[in-house]
Amino acid sequence: MPIEGSKTELKFAPVILAGGSGTRFWPRSRKARAKQVLALDGERTMIQQTVERLTPVVDPAEVWVITNSLLDDLIAEQLPEVPRKHILSEPAARNTAPACALAAFLLEPSSPETVIGVFPSDHVVKNIARFAQVIRAGIAIAASGEKIVVLGVPPTRAETGYGYIELGEVVEPSQVPFPGVAVRRVKRFTEKPNLEVAEEFVASGNYAWNGGIFLWSARTLANAIREHCPAMAPLLERIAVAYRTSKEEFERVFAEVYPLCDNISIDYAVLEPRSAKGEAGAEIYSLPGDFEWNDLGCWSALHEHAAGCPPENVSVANVFEGEDPLCISIDSSGNYIHAPGKVIALVGVTNLVVVQTKDALLITTRERSQDVGKVVAELKSAGREDLI
Repeated sequence: MPIEGSKTELKFAPVILAGGSGTRFWPRSRKARAKQVLALDGERTMIQQTVERLTPVVDPAEVWVITNSLLDDLIAEQLPEVPRKHILSEPAARNTAPACALAAFLLEPSSPETVIGVFPSDHVVKNIARFAQVIRAGIAIAASGEKIVVLGVPPTRAETGYGYIELGEVVEPSQVPFPGVAVRRVKRFTEKPNLEVAEEFVASGNYAWNGGIFLWSARTLANAIREHCPAMAPLLERIAVAYRTSKEEFERVFAEVYPLCDNISIDYAVLEPRSAKGEAGAEIYSLPGDFEWNDLGCWSALHEHAAGCPPENVSVANVFEGEDPLCISIDSSGNYIHAPGKVIALVGVTNLVVVQTKDALLITTRERSQDVGKVVAELKSAGREDLI
């Protein structure tokens, strides 16, 4: 989608985190075809949409993807505009801190001022123009010193599955590089509070959801890892040296050393200890994620996104050539049904999630759709790797 404005003149390297398995979207999402490579929202896959909304800001040739060996070839096929050498496969899953930091240590020796943007691969953004405006502002702030930028999504409900950002002092408009983008300092981060606390946060009007999008220079992030994760830093240094040596040496050292990194999120590894320095000392800034964001974390979230109004039914129905999709609904509302090749008939049912694939059938409620990942755990315990 074309938008006004040019690509940033500052050096910018988006890093897309695409190593997850998307268990809450079982049975469509599997290890070898996780939700980030599925077209859950339209014809383009989630990771393709992620790159597309970044293209008004940066050339796709500057994009990096951190994934795993089950998905790397498929992602390369879906993203031909991204250099194959920029698609890295983690030899072991180690959460978001090592993945984010890996990019920083690879880029720091030759381009320490490059701003790294961290982006999940499976989110939805509707207002692309606003997204690009906010990202440009974030790049400019992150490039101006040892600053960390996070995007805070205005909360619409007391959600217990998200992290929260407590917003601090308002930055004067004269200090903001892009008019129309409000900037606040960050006081602290709180990960996934209980319902009572989440309700207090939302009622206060002084909190935002942590959307998982961060910006910082390669130097800033590498130095933060050295400070807060001193055991991890030398491991990533070794990997970075090997990357500059040869492909063979990189693959050998990466496989040997990366699994030794701490299994920790970037929130716990860097953001929380950094925020403990106080608003002025932490130099963490929050920009508004007010571009119609949805993280599509489970089937109920996909229903709400697709329906627009929760009481509506959403169905993927008949896809036979030459026939129109058909869903018959009688006294039914709020259902999400995925049954390609079938005529769907709903009679007197409410708030169901029904998902059919060639080898599995999921039946749950929208309320319990967050628990679908437990099915994958049960299948793993039963030795049914063929289904996960």
